[in-house]
Amino acid sequence: MSLNLGLNALEETNGDEEILFIGVHGSKSQGYEWIYPLQTVDNQNTAVYFYRWDDSACSFPSTEFLDTHIGSLLEQNPKFQLVVLMGHSYGGVLVSSFVDSWKHSLPVEIHSVAGPLKGIKGLNIACNYKPPIQVSKNVTFYQWRTKHHLDSAFNKQKEDPQIIDLKDSKVVRLPDTYRGRRLGHNWSISWVADEMDASTTNVSPIKE
Repeated sequence: MSLNLGLNALEETNGDEEILFIGVHGSKSQGYEWIYPLQTVDNQNTAVYFYRWDDSACSFPSTEFLDTHIGSLLEQNPKFQLVVLMGHSYGGVLVSSFVDSWKHSLPVEIHSVAGPLKGIKGLNIACNYKPPIQVSKNVTFYQWRTKHHLDSAFNKQKEDPQIIDLKDSKVVRLPDTYRGRRLGHNWSISWVADEMDASTTNVSPIKE
């Protein structure tokens, strides 16, 4: 989290990678929850980046800034065949902005992990936030939802803010435990990283 605001490469690239992977942190993140997941999804075919943004403000300006970065990287790396965006918590809200507005020619997988996609008090009003209403062409959208009662970020809210009804999205409800521990808000990224096939990033959706 001491990285500069903007898109940060976490490793040297060889120019032959076919997958561009970008992790997007949530609000007030300390960063530790990303270490294992980023190591897990990384391989020789994947260029891994981490997006630092001002999570104390509305996500829209940072979404536009990220989109500009992505466009530049795709121009510089013609061998990329797939973009993967993984956002956690408030970062899930940010990446979900691309679900109905993806404008690049390459396909994108968008993963919202424990993201309050329905919106939360303050965000909806101050930022005029609205969840995506359709899944655009070239977009595959995953909603990875923690168990509401186990997630300390959401369990005091009457309704689960992770739930939106979006046609053609893939919904996965996470289990109660992970490696013998309660699977709460921050551990959710690690569980998802274990489930993802790093070479294809294809997973099967699990019904609620």
